[in-house]
Amino acid sequence: MYEEQQRPDHGPLAGFTVGVTAARRADELGALLQRRGAAVQHAPALRIVPLADDGELLAATQQLIDRAPDVVVATTAIGFRGWIEAADGWGLGEALLARLRAVELLARGPKVKGAVRAAGLTEEWSPSSESLAEVLDRLLEEGVDGRRIAVQLHGEPLPGFVEALREGGAEVVGVPVYRWMPPEDIGPLDRLLDATVARGLDAVTFTSAPAAASLLSRAEERGLLTGLLAAFHHDVVPACVGPVTALPLQARGVDTVQPDRFRLGPLVQLLCQELPSRARSLPVAGHHMEIRGHAVLLDGELKPVPPAGMSLLRALSRRPGWVVPRADLLRALPGAGRDEHAVETAMARLRTALGSPKLIQTVVKRGYRLALDPATDAKYAGA
Repeated sequence: MYEEQQRPDHGPLAGFTVGVTAARRADELGALLQRRGAAVQHAPALRIVPLADDGELLAATQQLIDRAPDVVVATTAIGFRGWIEAADGWGLGEALLARLRAVELLARGPKVKGAVRAAGLTEEWSPSSESLAEVLDRLLEEGVDGRRIAVQLHGEPLPGFVEALREGGAEVVGVPVYRWMPPEDIGPLDRLLDATVARGLDAVTFTSAPAAASLLSRAEERGLLTGLLAAFHHDVVPACVGPVTALPLQARGVDTVQPDRFRLGPLVQLLCQELPSRARSLPVAGHHMEIRGHAVLLDGELKPVPPAGMSLLRALSRRPGWVVPRADLLRALPGAGRDEHAVETAMARLRTALGSPKLIQTVVKRGYRLALDPATDAKYAGA
């Protein structure tokens, strides 16, 4: 038996590459991942329309000031604060605050309640759970028929919320705080998409449903949707901060992983468990080898491996202990063509990267095999 002794200078995500699609708080998420050893590829899947330039938000604000709603639902702290600040910039701040003081103001959870009170307002009610479903239940119990209800939106879909209010007879006014638009520079998103389809990433993180929808839409535009969905089904982990964020992916039949608490920290901790658990671990030539995304942990020491070498190593590990012909290994090399010398070149670089040539055996005129330890070799021989 071999014990993995991961060195303390290598975090749990060492050797893995994670894609970040967030537009907001991307630096924070990237830093959390990098501190745990991950390589990060950032490509914002969308951009946020600046509030001061948002004509739709200005029109909605003026509409509410001119004609008072019966209820205002504040759904996010950052969105509510941004709305008040934007109104101040347009010279409508005092008029908006006066209007909000005169209506039933509901805040979705403690954070939103804090933003409401920081603006000098007092909420009528707020659930402790941060559940929008509880807010909906309260409104429906009160009765919404004939009532005018303003809902502060935040770029996220609110599944069933607005529809349920309208079915109950309410007039719903959306306040579109922080609307999402496609990124101005589509290049990084295309590169992230290509890397996902090519299995160059181990996971892609999503912190908003619009970001997930944007990546899917771009894949469809480029004819890569089938490849993207296949990658998410088999090799690349789609990690969402919560169930609402996962909706566009689930609508395409993609199963996602989500933390119990809908925050960035728990999302990163989930990946720290999920990715290492999917890595292939084998006892090879007296060593413990764990095959990760772009590197190998060999007896706990991180060994970065070139992409071609990782392709060969994965092909060998799929048939551990068996001789894999050069022709099969050539097919595993991306863009290698028909020259089997490419296999020899990539194999030499792989052995150099691993630092132990005995891990992979050359079988003359046949191919290569992982030098599994005898007991394990017998186990896989019957597989």
